[in-house]
Amino acid sequence: MKNFLFITLFFPALLFAQKTTIVKGFVKNKQNQSLESVNVRYGSVGTTTNKRGYYEIRVPLNQEVTLTFSFVGYQTLTKTISATKTKAIRFSPTLLLKSEVLNTVVIENKKSAVEGTTKIDINKVKRIPNATASIENLIMTFAGVNNSNELSTQYNVRGGNFDENLVYVNGIEVYRPFLIRSGQQEGLSFVNPNMVQNINFSAGGFQAKYGDRLSSVLDITYRKPTDFGLAVDGSLLGGSVTVEDLLLDDKLSVIVGARYRDNSLFVNSKQIETNFRPRFTDLQGFLSYKHNEDWTFNFLGNFSLNNYDYQPVTRRTRFGTVSNPIELIVFYNGQEQDKYLTMFGALSAEYQVNDDLKITATSSMYNTQEEEYFDIAASYNLGQVDSNIGSETFGEVTVSQGIGSQLNHSRNDLDALIANVQIRGTYKKDENQIDFGVKYQTEDIKDRIREWEVIDSLGFSVRPTNIGFINDQPYNPFTGPIVPFQNIRAQNSLTINRLMGFVQWSRRTFWNEHEVWFNFGVRGQSWSVKANSLSTVNQFVFSPRAQFAIKPDWEKDMLFRVSGGIYTQPPFYKELRGFDGNINPNVKAQKSFHIVLGSDYSFKMWKRPFKLTTELYYKGLNDVNSYVVDNVRIRYQANNNAVAYATGLDVRLNGEFVPGNESWISLGILKTEENSNNRGYIARPTDQRFKLGILFQDYVPNMPDLKAYLNLVYNSGVPGGAPAYADPYDFQNRLRGYRRADLGILYVFKDANKTSNKHWLRQFKELTAGLELFNMFDIQNSITNTWVRDVATKNQFGVPNFLAGRILNFRFSMRF
Repeated sequence: MKNFLFITLFFPALLFAQKTTIVKGFVKNKQNQSLESVNVRYGSVGTTTNKRGYYEIRVPLNQEVTLTFSFVGYQTLTKTISATKTKAIRFSPTLLLKSEVLNTVVIENKKSAVEGTTKIDINKVKRIPNATASIENLIMTFAGVNNSNELSTQYNVRGGNFDENLVYVNGIEVYRPFLIRSGQQEGLSFVNPNMVQNINFSAGGFQAKYGDRLSSVLDITYRKPTDFGLAVDGSLLGGSVTVEDLLLDDKLSVIVGARYRDNSLFVNSKQIETNFRPRFTDLQGFLSYKHNEDWTFNFLGNFSLNNYDYQPVTRRTRFGTVSNPIELIVFYNGQEQDKYLTMFGALSAEYQVNDDLKITATSSMYNTQEEEYFDIAASYNLGQVDSNIGSETFGEVTVSQGIGSQLNHSRNDLDALIANVQIRGTYKKDENQIDFGVKYQTEDIKDRIREWEVIDSLGFSVRPTNIGFINDQPYNPFTGPIVPFQNIRAQNSLTINRLMGFVQWSRRTFWNEHEVWFNFGVRGQSWSVKANSLSTVNQFVFSPRAQFAIKPDWEKDMLFRVSGGIYTQPPFYKELRGFDGNINPNVKAQKSFHIVLGSDYSFKMWKRPFKLTTELYYKGLNDVNSYVVDNVRIRYQANNNAVAYATGLDVRLNGEFVPGNESWISLGILKTEENSNNRGYIARPTDQRFKLGILFQDYVPNMPDLKAYLNLVYNSGVPGGAPAYADPYDFQNRLRGYRRADLGILYVFKDANKTSNKHWLRQFKELTAGLELFNMFDIQNSITNTWVRDVATKNQFGVPNFLAGRILNFRFSMRF
């Protein structure tokens, strides 16, 4: 009876299995991103792809069936299959966005919109011309995001500084070197664009699951390969190689990228003649092993080496006015040798407890070893230039206003080790989602500072302004001390232990016919600081945050959102170190009450999709740790003696200004001020009142494979360029506005949208080549000044240090 029952129940299934075979594979888009929930169907039989984009479907033998792959926002793809053997058939299609025939993107992304984040197309990053070949450069075209140095990947967001931004890769916070002084020292960003799958950016009002910073979050996810791939990119500035594949019966996905960068092209375009070849090398790998349906193990590793050997020779800079031009001539002797070695490793385990609960445990370690050594002597002559056109000496220096020299010395070393372990979880049930996590982190930092500057003017040593002495030569002999103009000597050993955690609840529901979404969360952090022989200091902060969004049931496609909370930033090592190089362990966390009001309006113009995003924000800050900015170097006062505020409006219009190509215009208005020790409100170093960013894509109508990318940025001037010793209350001059235009011309020989029967193109999946023209109008931008003295008037002149001029670069990209 049991055998009869078994045969009755299972014989039809066995018979069906013998007359069918399996079609399986991965479904992805053109950016090689896996697509979840794609419908795969023939007739009345169907299935959907999982989170990895994987599907399996049985088809009958000896019959011709047509598989249909459909997904919202993508073009439907069909594939006719006629199976004659029971051996599984593998088919991995690539779906194209509905308007991607000309390489556009779908503008609407509800999840990002309700959370107040911007989802960035990684393909834009790879093709848009930028000096650093980084994701951060594209973000700088957004409203509210500012940077006035094309060689730096750091950015200010809504009045904050570089240190107030969070960067995550696969949910793991990543860090930058500590001792970087200028953009040309930075080298490569941590994030390798060729390994990226998803990019999300929030300029404020972000959720509690993100860490304790005041300004922004850049959340990067590296992709898990679904097939073999090889990418090679090259230019006159360097190159990269990326390899990816599936191993061990498709259980292990591996992607490895190597990059090399040489910024000589940019440095040689400046007004300083140098013997200089900055070289930057980076190696990264991401491995993911899917043990079974419940367990997945991941490893992310990075090795980076930046060598900065700088030997200036001469400099000639003209500034002033047409009627009163001034020229600075400098002769240098000496060199600078800097080295930044960073290593990073993270191991994580993901456990899918059930359909509703997922737990991830991660352990990571970051180590940076930095050396900053230089001895550079500079002798200068500041002179008036003859501006009389009829004069025999027209254009030549006729009168010397200042003659002097300076010697800069540094022997700075830093070794930092940051290790942490964290557990995060996500619980989903119906329309509810709860995220939670706890993290322990320890930071061990050793720092030695030996840095001084001697300034000489006409044979007399210029002494610091904060040393009281009387010098009435020649009536009385001068007996004051001869000391360096600046002198910092410190040796620090610091240990910081942190325990932090968060919990947040999200829900999507309906209010009458209106769709609503909200999120409530809290963070907490307790930390202790042990510096040198000082007593241990313990502190704690609490950070509640909330978001609410509503999409009214209107004929017009609009979404409104409000977000905010109390955001805190417990001090990191740089915030604890004062101008004199010593550590103050009593520095408190900076705090900000932050509120953001935003709206998204999606509409059609010229029968093409557009989206207008508007955000109005206000930040009230207390326990502010005041700072000054010199190039990209931030020096803190290491106290909490100020209050501040930042308020502004960000507007972004993006859409198909040219059919099939997404472009955007960003406009930002900002005002940020601080009040230190009740001395009154003055502009902060990041008070960039106006920002205009334009990213425009176009193509030649009769040659759609010939594409053009134009990146335009205008940033109004910020307070800066002051001498290192200047009091910000006495020096509120603003630098000139930053204006820049970069142009890229690219020809697509082959890609996912263009096939070719030419023999030499058959081995390529994608091949592009083109030219980039950086700073196409050769505009002289500057973010710092060199200060020299006038003998006659005893005044100081701020001579602008100009950034890179016009540069032509050739680049190519290959995918196999």
